[in-house]
Amino acid sequence: MTYKLIDLVRKLKAEKHAIILAHNYQPPVIQEIADLTGDSLELSRQAASTTAEVIVFCGVAFMAETAAVLNPDKTVILPRLEAGCPMADMITPENMLAIKREHPGVPIVTYVNSTAAVKAESTVCCTSANSIRVVESFQDADTIYMTPDQNLAKYTARHTRKKIHYWHGYCPIHHNLSAQQVRRRKEAYPDALFLAHPECRPEVLDLADMVQSTSGMLRYVNESSHRSFIIGTEEGILYPMRRQNPDKSFYPASDDLICPDMKKITLADVVQSLQTLQPRVTVSEEIRHKAIKAVERMLAV
Repeated sequence: MTYKLIDLVRKLKAEKHAIILAHNYQPPVIQEIADLTGDSLELSRQAASTTAEVIVFCGVAFMAETAAVLNPDKTVILPRLEAGCPMADMITPENMLAIKREHPGVPIVTYVNSTAAVKAESTVCCTSANSIRVVESFQDADTIYMTPDQNLAKYTARHTRKKIHYWHGYCPIHHNLSAQQVRRRKEAYPDALFLAHPECRPEVLDLADMVQSTSGMLRYVNESSHRSFIIGTEEGILYPMRRQNPDKSFYPASDDLICPDMKKITLADVVQSLQTLQPRVTVSEEIRHKAIKAVERMLAV
């Protein structure tokens, strides 16, 4: 059945002039059928440079929204609309307006893991890879407010002299990884390097040999001469790591690093989406216009 569905995906993709994007945390079979894999912003930007008329985004809702913001002339499909992001849902546009009232004139740096409506109320966006550089780009501002991820904000604050205020959001998957769990893994695999995502708690980052975004982790393990790694991010990334590095060993920092939302999309969902070009993700032109400015400011840094 799986092979029949894969063949059907390929046939429908050609008929619909579609491209399939898959986040690094998606199930292996979804990553295998994707034309492009990577992190959310990287995928959306790459999609903008293709001639595809349809983007099937295998990820979560805010990622499909970002693709719609950056690709207004393309049809953007999210195979399962209920695939959301708890962290993105922890802040609203109304919260952003309250932040502006409480911190007038303070630049708001918003993680791309956020809704388009929240991006629209931001000064600039950032990723887990460039948050320090984005914060440092405000030469005339000594104070910055970061949303929605408190752990990314705390990580960024360690690497800048600027005062960082932050929202109280977090990714439950990364936030729930404990230092005790990491220590147990390090004891079990003493020769392994520990790579942690900036969305992890500060005490977990203190144990890391390297702190990297998902794309950064993939580059690091590919280029490293080291042979074994403990990976402190969602377990889906172990699939491309092992595929690209069959001679190296990779261990999850915890058996609990599984995002249920990232596992919702199935092959059958992708087939149905290509057949119906639904569910479609759209962003109002007013929000899109404001949100893309925040993204473009980041890209200009």
